[in-house]
Amino acid sequence: MKARYKYRIYPNNIQIVKLNQLFGCCRYVWNNALSHCHQLYSSGHKKPSYVDLTKQFITQAKRELIWLKEVASTPLQQSLKDLDQAYKNFFDRCGGKRKGIKVKPPKFKSRKSRQSARFVGANYKVEQDKIYLPKIGKIKVVWSRALASKSSSVTIIRDSANRYFASFVVQTNAEYLPKSNNSVGIDLGISTFATLSNGAKILSPKPLKNNLKKLAKLQRKFSRTEKGSNRWEKARLKVSKLHTRIKDIRTDFLHKLSTKLAKEYDTIVLEDLNVSGMVKNRKLSKAISDLGWRQFRTLTEAKCKKYGREFRVIDRWQPTSQKCSHCGFRGGKKELDVREWTCLNCGAVHDRDINAAVNILEIVQPKTKVEIIEEVAEIPVQLSLFEEVADGQRSIILKTDTEPT
Repeated sequence: MKARYKYRIYPNNIQIVKLNQLFGCCRYVWNNALSHCHQLYSSGHKKPSYVDLTKQFITQAKRELIWLKEVASTPLQQSLKDLDQAYKNFFDRCGGKRKGIKVKPPKFKSRKSRQSARFVGANYKVEQDKIYLPKIGKIKVVWSRALASKSSSVTIIRDSANRYFASFVVQTNAEYLPKSNNSVGIDLGISTFATLSNGAKILSPKPLKNNLKKLAKLQRKFSRTEKGSNRWEKARLKVSKLHTRIKDIRTDFLHKLSTKLAKEYDTIVLEDLNVSGMVKNRKLSKAISDLGWRQFRTLTEAKCKKYGREFRVIDRWQPTSQKCSHCGFRGGKKELDVREWTCLNCGAVHDRDINAAVNILEIVQPKTKVEIIEEVAEIPVQLSLFEEVADGQRSIILKTDTEPT
């Protein structure tokens, strides 16, 4: 299996200028090739192949544009390969060959957003504390962990906060852990990030909510500056750094939680949530986006594959919040403010989130009749509202503390 290892790099001032020039050339090749494809589409022609695009926007362009020769050619070629792959994914999604999340057509790249350039093959060298890139030189790198194997490619990234990273793609083997004979169902929520079927509740750090006032203050200052000025760039950088910190806090929390769950449980079951539809709710969109449900699912699935665990996802239409986890009675739909409810059939008192997590796990691993009888027997006797009658139907019986005279 393939994995991506990301490290922080520290180029000097001269290398920063060369890297920015490389990013600009890659962006120029991408945008011009994409514009050419749009023109051909509007005139009724097919999209040119990768070879045709390379001849026109790299080979021939270098004869007229001397500054394209000042950067390495491999990242320029990879930029056109990425464009060709983006179009292929879009066409496969339109034709029904590609399932999953809807894929949109490729867009033009902006100089203000995240920048990247990829080197493959023998075009780069990994040394003890540096990375050698052609026409750029040796860049200082901090190895936070050792590479699992020899990398097949490296992507140099500059984020919006002007930080530089090197991202390697390596081949790794699954680390099969010993069986723990434990399974868990997970119910994701807003007030409580995750509720496990064993009753444990995990809270989210909610980095956006905690930094919302500071972010609003920085954005107000940023809006009062003149675009393109030095103060505008300084204010923009402060906003970007805060956004980056918020993202890093969320990503660190999700990585640690997904790793912990994958190491402790043999089977992890999640509910297939329609996150893209839920964020359209203007009252909950900010809170849902702050949690990172989709990223948690992606990371958990990857960690389960890495450690040899089983990852399952149930249908989103399963009535996990309506069904009693003890007797299976469906009590109907409940409002979001109802956090506890009592089963009208067996009288069990349920925490809404824990009951849903138990039902999520039970769909994949159904309980035996003996387990159901034992759980029902442990429930204290409460007021019963239903009683079986001779014809098999249910009738309501009202009982009081005193017998009627």
